[in-house]
Amino acid sequence: MYKRIGVIKMRPKAIDVKPLKDYQIELKFDNGEIKILDVKPYFKFKIFKELKEENKFATVKISGLSIEWENGADICPDELYNNSKTI
Repeated sequence: MYKRIGVIKMRPKAIDVKPLKDYQIELKFDNGEIKILDVKPYFKFKIFKELKEENKFATVKISGLSIEWENGADICPDELYNNSKTI
């Protein structure tokens, strides 16, 4: 028999994303929070380097629980929420 230890709290889900200047994105979460994520630190990874072209960076969209760009680059949901700053 299993004992219930507590209620699992689900992380907020990104429901909207908008590219901003200086390689930042604005994220709206299903709990009403709006946060900003700086994508520049991800440019050290090969798949993100091509996003330095503004027209490619602007292709960001919601994809399931995460976000992604047309080139296949994505950021995991935990990082989206935990590494972004509330505005």
